[in-house]
Amino acid sequence: MTGPRVLSARVHRSGMVFAAAVTVLGGAAWAAHHAVQAAHYGSENGSRLAAVWSVTFGLLLTQTVMYHAERTRRPSARSRRRLDALHVAVLLPVYNEDPGYLRLGLESLLAQTRLPNSVHVVDDGSTSSDYAAVRTWWTIAAAQAGIATTWVRQDNAGKRHAQAAGVLASPHADVYVTVDSDSCLAPDAIEELLLPFAKQRVQSVAGIVLATNHRTNLLTRITDLWFTVGQLTDRSALSAMGAVLVNSGPLAAYRAGVVRDNLDSYLNETFLGRPVMFSDDSLLTLYALLRGRTVQQPSAVVFTALPEKPSHFARMYMRWMRGSTIRSLWRMRYLPVTGWAYWAHLVRWFTVALSTCVLAWLLVVEPLTYGQRPPASFLLVPVLIGQAQALRYLGVIRSDERMRQRAVTWLLMPLAVVASWTVLRAMRWWGMATCARTGWGTRQNGAEVSLPIPAPAAPADTETTLQLALPAR
Repeated sequence: MTGPRVLSARVHRSGMVFAAAVTVLGGAAWAAHHAVQAAHYGSENGSRLAAVWSVTFGLLLTQTVMYHAERTRRPSARSRRRLDALHVAVLLPVYNEDPGYLRLGLESLLAQTRLPNSVHVVDDGSTSSDYAAVRTWWTIAAAQAGIATTWVRQDNAGKRHAQAAGVLASPHADVYVTVDSDSCLAPDAIEELLLPFAKQRVQSVAGIVLATNHRTNLLTRITDLWFTVGQLTDRSALSAMGAVLVNSGPLAAYRAGVVRDNLDSYLNETFLGRPVMFSDDSLLTLYALLRGRTVQQPSAVVFTALPEKPSHFARMYMRWMRGSTIRSLWRMRYLPVTGWAYWAHLVRWFTVALSTCVLAWLLVVEPLTYGQRPPASFLLVPVLIGQAQALRYLGVIRSDERMRQRAVTWLLMPLAVVASWTVLRAMRWWGMATCARTGWGTRQNGAEVSLPIPAPAAPADTETTLQLALPAR
């Protein structure tokens, strides 16, 4: 590439996308009805399957309406002035991160339309690098931008302890913004992330996470599609109720009291007598839920590096599934039954159990017990549902990608559906069964994804541009 570029994106809301999603869901419902009618399951089994599909599509239609009801928060001018007066501290833990991605993320903080007041980088005992060059550059650049900063190195104690060191270094912060060491924020990410805090009941805000390296290979394309769609369907629907269950590590914001008042329990969480090293974002979100509303801001966008190898993805996904199991137990124990979040959590597990039972019935019980194979038309149902939800992916407009390229990725949704119903489903249940394994699982041997570091620039040139070693579109 020939010069500096800035990564940005926006989520476009469209009534046409909503209408198309409802239409495709209708096609999926028709396919399910046709399959039940065409199969010789008998009146009793056929009626049961028809009831199951009716419940499924009722839930899907409700979710579709809800995620299209999500709105970007736009406070008044007076509220914006109050938000401008807040002290915003960025917590940036580092462990065996690639220096290129780390510098990319720090450059993005310098390019913000609303600069953070302070940035606290904590190297959690990295073994692959001491980041001396990046640290020297950052210290000078942050001072020139008027950003107070600290950079400390500690013995390896885990991500939570690294974040805690940043919290202790910023005792007067009003809002903590948590990012990962490979987070590259869009230029207006922090400004947009703060807007929902104009309402006092809002305790945490999640950003939208997109992939920096989404066009590297087939795995990164499908992962970006799956992850983006999940945020813009499931989490958007929860956000409309003020009941987001999990914020994403690459970008989230919390009222300072949510973090400071729970810091001791955050650092000392245990499960079956073992310290829990992962699922930190969902625990912070749970603390926020216990105080008020948790929302997502679709206009606050961050880019992060996705796993480029199946082994790296598998370790990451298993960590997520084990953390999800532990967190589910805490939600059932601590969330009030009068809140949306409690029932949304139960509905989520109900749909997982229901879909697993239906799959087992169609593929195992019917063939072995009744000698009936499911009709081929059943295969259309999950594919059509996936394509309906994936229409939200086409609503993301990126500065580094043309729409036709995103349409090609959208067409890969059937592969994502097959992976979700087979490999990822098996991994989910294995993660539940092995949730007592509470170690992190990645980066022990160094960074697994890398980005070339651009040629050094004079500090005065780093105020508003991101030096991206990314392929030109």
